[in-house]
Amino acid sequence: MATAFLMCVEDVFRLRQGRSVMVTGRIERGRVRRGDEVEIVGPGDGVIARVVDIEACHVRVDEARADMNVGVLLPGTAADLVERGHVLAAPGSIRAHACFTADITVLSEEQGGTDLMSGDRLRFHIRTAAVWGTVMLHGVDVVRPLHGAAVAVTLDEAVALEEAQRFTFRRHGRATGSGTVTRLPR
Repeated sequence: MATAFLMCVEDVFRLRQGRSVMVTGRIERGRVRRGDEVEIVGPGDGVIARVVDIEACHVRVDEARADMNVGVLLPGTAADLVERGHVLAAPGSIRAHACFTADITVLSEEQGGTDLMSGDRLRFHIRTAAVWGTVMLHGVDVVRPLHGAAVAVTLDEAVALEEAQRFTFRRHGRATGSGTVTRLPR
């Protein structure tokens, strides 16, 4: 069975006085062809758009596959709906979530790790998205550097998430730790 298409949006360019939008990024998995429908997943409702054209290394191509950096041309109706941090995906293959549970590990103090407590506000980096969120610890009062814990995270904005998705987080502008999504709401 083919793997469903997913591309992380890194940059967005409005072209032809807003009549089209070029979305650039790396294809994480699957493939996309000219004329395919893709879903824009991130904050807000998922919107379906049709791929008008694809560019790889400034050359138009009919198809792009996993691990390629490409530009995907979408109609102008998508111009105000897509931004860095969104993903383009096969329709219905991934959803945006604002809360999840995860296992996290805090870096050493030398690497920037610091004690974490329930209610701490962190900056989460998930694919190309960077969003603020609050962490609630399960079963412990504090997570110290070089330790891990199970946590519940509530983000300020929904982002495209999947179980087993890796992420990093920062506190006070410094890299603090990383984690893996263990469960999403149904």
